[in-house]
Parts: sequence; structure tokens; C-alpha cells
Amino acid sequence: QQALIAAIGGAPPIGLRETGARAARGLEAYRAHAEASAERALRAALPTVQALLGDELFARLAREFWHAQPPLRGDLGEWGDGVAAWLQAHPGLTPWPYLADCARLDLACHRIERAADAALDAASLSRLESADPAQLRLVLMPGAALVRSRWPIVAIRQAHQLTGDDAERAFDALRGAIALPQGEDALVARDGWRAVVHALSPSEAAWTELVLGDTDLATALERVGPGFDFAHWLQRAIRHQWLSAVARTSSSREA
Repeated sequence: QQALIAAIGGAPPIGLRETGARAARGLEAYRAHAEASAERALRAALPTVQALLGDELFARLAREFWHAQPPLRGDLGEWGDGVAAWLQAHPGLTPWPYLADCARLDLACHRIERAADAALDAASLSRLESADPAQLRLVLMPGAALVRSRWPIVAIRQAHQLTGDDAERAFDALRGAIALPQGEDALVARDGWRAVVHALSPSEAAWTELVLGDTDLATALERVGPGFDFAHWLQRAIRHQWLSAVARTSSSREA
């Protein structure tokens, strides 16, 4: 299997039982099928990137990425972790400096839709009233992710989901935001099974970074600084299904 995978990727077919013209034809068929499967997988995972680049260029880059970083597992839905960094380093993509961050946002949406189902542990909210904040930490839903960017990545993604006059107005505003550039931070969460992108203020993004880093509640409140309204954030987190539980820190459990 390792020899076959290497050969499909373009390495000399050492170790295969069959050689010659028949083996070459078989490998070419495998390679074409693998490249087409890779393109479909990336198209599903990166809809904004595909919309930005267009079908032809995206297809070529998907095949190029497949050769650069081929899948290591059979499930192509899990492939592509390195695509954002690869796009950022690609010398031919300088006209799209925001492309890598758009890929990170797309991929976060793709990943959360494949994450485990979970529900809010409502009973754990009572700990906010009775426990020492230094002994508590907030747990977001599985797959929740923060994507921070100097580019308007939320607006870019949303503009490509619109049609007609709404799309035209969105793209008009977007051109100005890109020219500045106007950065945006996003929290990727889920509504049912569907990924939802929430734009965050700078203080909310800083807070989310602390929460995802398992910072205890007291330290997080101290570090986030003025301008952050925890009560408002908590209401929003419950309403939009960001929050999974209010958990005790490992030190408090050990005590």
C-alpha cells in the first residue's frame, strides 16, 4: 500500500508486484481518480476560496496541493490541515493576500460540521454563582474555533454567499474594507449541524482566545481588559450555542 501511494504521488514504482506499461496505465488511472477526489474534497471544504479563485484555477491548485501534501488517511474530509499555510506561501497567489485567512475560516467551518454533537450542561451554570472564579473555566462546544485576521474575512465569506443586488452592495463595501485593510475576527460555532460564523469585537476575540486556551475565569476576566461585558457575552454564548459547560479547573478537582 505504501508503495502504491508513493507511486500515485509520482515516486518511482518500487516494490509494486506489477511493472511495465500495464502498471503505468493503472497508476495513471489511480492518479487521475485521486486528483479528482482531492479536488472535490477541497471544493467542499473551501467554498470561499473556490469562489475567489474560480473553477479552473482552484482545480489546478487542488491537484498541486494534493501532490505537495497528499492525504495520510482514507477519509478525505479530514485532509487539508496544511492548505492555508500552503496557499500563503504560494508564489502565484500574491494578488489574493487574504486567501490564506479565508481558507482558515472555511476549514474551521468544515471541521465543526464534522465535530461531535454536544449540548449545554445547563446545571453547570450554577457554578458561576457559588464557586471561586479562579477555580472555574469555560468550555466551548466541540470544534468551536477562533480565526483572527487583518482582512475582512467574515465579510468576504458572506459576500460570496449572496446573490443579486445584495451581493453587489456587499462587494462594493468589501472593496473598501480590503483596501484599508479592515481586519475581522470570527468565532466559528454551529447551529444544529450547520456551521455559523459570528463576527467578534476585538475584546470578544481576546476573550475567546483566553477561553479556548483553558484560562481560568478569574485570570481571563483580569487579562481581557476594560470594555468587555461578561454578562452580555454569556447571554450571547448561550443563545448562539457557543458554550458547552462551566467546568472546574484541574487544580480545583485535585483539591
